[in-house]
Amino acid sequence: MTLLADRPLTLAIPLHEEPPGVLRVGKSRVLLELVIRAFQRGQTPEAIVQSFDTLRLSDVYAVVSYYLANPAPFDEYLQRCDREADAVRLKLTAAGMTDRVGKEELLARARARGLLRNEAAD
Repeated sequence: MTLLADRPLTLAIPLHEEPPGVLRVGKSRVLLELVIRAFQRGQTPEAIVQSFDTLRLSDVYAVVSYYLANPAPFDEYLQRCDREADAVRLKLTAAGMTDRVGKEELLARARARGLLRNEAAD
């Protein structure tokens, strides 16, 4: 008797869709694209789990293994995510919401709205 004789070697891919069209890994809320992009940048599954402490190492290995065995659907999903991100970026830019603002300007805005007290007056 061998280990393989007792059980088939099948493994469910630990992905869930929440909300519709958005894939997350395991029981976490970590986005699939974050895990795959991290792996593509050279991070190990262990390093990915250290970055996202709600992930389980076995889930990351399962997702990465499935990605390596069958990259086409993942690549299509990642391309769709990139297109959606570009569309959001364009909307934010058109609305003037992408200008970089320094810490001092943010503090001044908060003081002007009465959200912070003026330390100089104290």
